[in-house]
Amino acid sequence: MLSKTSKNFIQKCFSTKASKKLTKICEQTISEIKAAGTYKREKQITSPQSVEITVNDRKMLNFCANNYLGLSNNKELIDSAKAALDSRGYGMSSVRFICGTQDIHKSLESSISKFHSFEDAILYSSCFDANAGFFEAMLAENDAVISDALNHASIIDGIRLCKAKRFRYKHLDLNDLEEQLKCAEGAGARMKFIVTDGVFSMDGDIAPLDKIVQIAEKYEANLFVDESHSSGFIGKTGRGTPELFEVNEYVDVINSTLGKALGGGSGGYSTGSKELIDVLRQKSRPYLFSNSLVPSIAQASIQVFDILTNSSHLVEKLKRNTDQFRNSMKKIGFNVLGSDGCPIAPVLLKDEKLATEFGEKMANEGIYVVGFSYPVVPKGQARIRVQLSAAHEKEHIDKAVAAFEKLGRELKVI
Repeated sequence: MLSKTSKNFIQKCFSTKASKKLTKICEQTISEIKAAGTYKREKQITSPQSVEITVNDRKMLNFCANNYLGLSNNKELIDSAKAALDSRGYGMSSVRFICGTQDIHKSLESSISKFHSFEDAILYSSCFDANAGFFEAMLAENDAVISDALNHASIIDGIRLCKAKRFRYKHLDLNDLEEQLKCAEGAGARMKFIVTDGVFSMDGDIAPLDKIVQIAEKYEANLFVDESHSSGFIGKTGRGTPELFEVNEYVDVINSTLGKALGGGSGGYSTGSKELIDVLRQKSRPYLFSNSLVPSIAQASIQVFDILTNSSHLVEKLKRNTDQFRNSMKKIGFNVLGSDGCPIAPVLLKDEKLATEFGEKMANEGIYVVGFSYPVVPKGQARIRVQLSAAHEKEHIDKAVAAFEKLGRELKVI
């Protein structure tokens, strides 16, 4: 029998060796990332998220936030959140089914379902959680999920958690979608769920839901759409891609986030039929085992939906800003990816190190943008992802375009 002292000595030696090995592996991994030019450095912002932000004590124009409607620093939302802090407290310290449901959670779910023209909605801590919780709860071994190849990582991870048969179709390739549906039919699937982002965040392109709906009807498939980069600003009144293509009644479930256009705080949701949402309340693990959304965010989010329901002026201004930037950049020779009406405007540079350098030099011009490279985007497809906001003014966009043109010529991109 080993003495207590001997056991402690052996355990300490083992832990030290294991820790050193772990550290060495991490150092090697980071060295490889840096050598590839894809190391991501986080910059500290010392101001609210807005059009003009302070980064490392320098004021810059912000062109890389998901703040599409400019609501992240909106006074109405801040006042609403402050009032909720006073009336409902800081946090819930509980999951929903125990003692984590306040009336404002139910009011927000009602606002969400009405906004999307569905029967009910369910809140999560994030849309990542909403996607992680949907597929495992809804789909069984005898079901099939048919997913766009470039769907968001949270969708991919969510699908991995379920036992359904998995099929993947080439990005926006409707012919391949049909082929995969035929394979799913051949596999005897009980339910077939087509899964797609409404707007793809890395490329700024929009899923053709009108055509996808036709295919779904042909093969009696259900349709799941992630509207994280659509809710609040795509479509005539900001109801997203189903509104844009006028197919809302053919979509079975929408997952989206409160952390982008809809105030920029945190939280996500699923919305659909009452029966579908009921199943998620009973079976969705991130919902059952995660704390409720904090009251201040829930209350401010209700205010967001009130703003969008009463006026579409922010949606209209964002469209004007998007047109101005995209048209100006194309005119001077940049390759801007994505759909023309999408405020996600990726400027393709291809080279990883060039994208990083370009982003750093843009900061010197007073424009805050970030180079995106592998593994966020495929190798050889590095870019500067510009995101327009309704809070941008014409002069802000003119300044950003001028900086792009100056550096584009300097770095021989155009």
